[in-house]
Order: sequence, then structure tokens, then C-alpha cells
Amino acid sequence: MAEGVVARSLDTLGLAAGTPVVLYLQEPKEKVWGLLLALESSGIVVRGIDLRAFDDWMRQEVREEDPELGLGTLFYPMHRLERVERDETIGSVPGYADRFAREVGRTVHQVLGLER
Repeated sequence: MAEGVVARSLDTLGLAAGTPVVLYLQEPKEKVWGLLLALESSGIVVRGIDLRAFDDWMRQEVREEDPELGLGTLFYPMHRLERVERDETIGSVPGYADRFAREVGRTVHQVLGLER
């Protein structure tokens, strides 16, 4: 599939650069939350954090502590990618980014200097 076709398909799914996503990875199994930077045939690039550390990072931001946790720029090859989900609120269950904004009082984009 041509890169232009992939980009248009991602846009229709709401997966543009900067979109919060959850990655499900295999070998080893991991879950990563992050902001999508690029998705190509070779793999995916996110600015993210292991999902197990997300709440600790959020609490750090609430307390305005010196950063010990933060988002890194990460590349995962396509063979590790099991699934990509857009992080979004569904019904009464808030997405991670929405929960972060509610708890911290600023959006993830604001905290990272990527105002949207």
C-alpha cells in the first residue's frame, strides 16, 4: 500500500500525528501509551511511556515534582505491533489523555509544550 494511501486511511480513523494512542506489543508483551508521531510500513514512532507507569507520571505532574518519569521518543518495528487503539473516552469511561487533563488541570500537549 502506498504511503499516501496509508496516511489518508489513518486520517479517516482519526490517527493523525499527535493523536493519543495505546499500543499493544508482542515479544515481549507490553502496553504503551503515547502520542503518535508516525506510522509507516516499517513500524510506529510514539512519544510515550509504558502504560504501567502512566499513573505515576500523572501523579508526578499533579504534584509538580521534578521529573523522574516522562515520555520518550520510541520506535517499535511493525512485527512487534499487535494492535493500535486511539485513546478516547467512551461513554463514562475516560481515555487516558482525558483523565490526565482532568487530574492535572492541563492537557498532555500543554505539559509537553505541544499545545493543540
